Parts: sequence; C-alpha cells; structure tokens
Amino acid sequence: MKDLIKKEPDSNVATVESTRSGTTYVPRFDIVETEDGMTLYGDMPGVTTEDLEVRFENEHLMIFGEVKSRHDGREHVYGEYDIGDYHREFQVNQKIDTEKISAELKNGVLVVHLPKAEALKPRKIDVKAG
Repeated sequence: MKDLIKKEPDSNVATVESTRSGTTYVPRFDIVETEDGMTLYGDMPGVTTEDLEVRFENEHLMIFGEVKSRHDGREHVYGEYDIGDYHREFQVNQKIDTEKISAELKNGVLVVHLPKAEALKPRKIDVKAG
C-alpha cells in the first residue's frame, strides 16, 4: 500500500529554501501504515496551532507553518534556532477517506491521520457450511 502517498524526493535532512520573503523549511516526516490507514509524523519545532494550516485539495495534503521570533526585544548572544515558514506537500490518492483526515500538534510534532477507505481495509470473509 505504499502507493497511498507520494512524496517529493528528499534526503534524510530537512532542507531550507531561500525565497524573497524569507526562509522556507521543508520539515522531515515519518509515514507509518496500519490496517486502518496512514499516519504522518512531522517535525514542526516552534510552530503553534495558530500558525499552522493543514489542507487537503485536489488530491494533495498541504502543510504550512510559521515560526515567529521567540526573543523579540532581546539581544541574541548566540542563536541556532531560526524563524521562517514551513511547507510540505504530499500527493494522496483516492484510497484514503479524505473526509476523515485529522491532525494534531503536540510537543513540536504534527501528527496527521489518513484513514483508508472502507473498501481497502482487510476484512474477514465468513465461510458457510454447504
């Protein structure tokens, strides 16, 4: 069932893309499959639910987030934590029940649940005596 989600090629490292408006990060995701569906786990450090948007449109799951400055008005002595936008997109085929997609953000990890359509779920066939 690995064809349920198609993702753009990437390396093992989250990439950074410079744009005119600033920096856009491509967060890394793990994808886990069960009998009931797929679950995506994405690193979204510094993103709040207010600054996160998850959309499904035209067979594409789109994830947008924004990290705002955490230290306004204070001078940085040293900093490795950057601000900017997050964007990731996955192509989702019709084998997912798109009406039941859900998402939650906890401790900087975005979890998106993509349940399989009922027709794809394994089911037991009763055998009757003849």
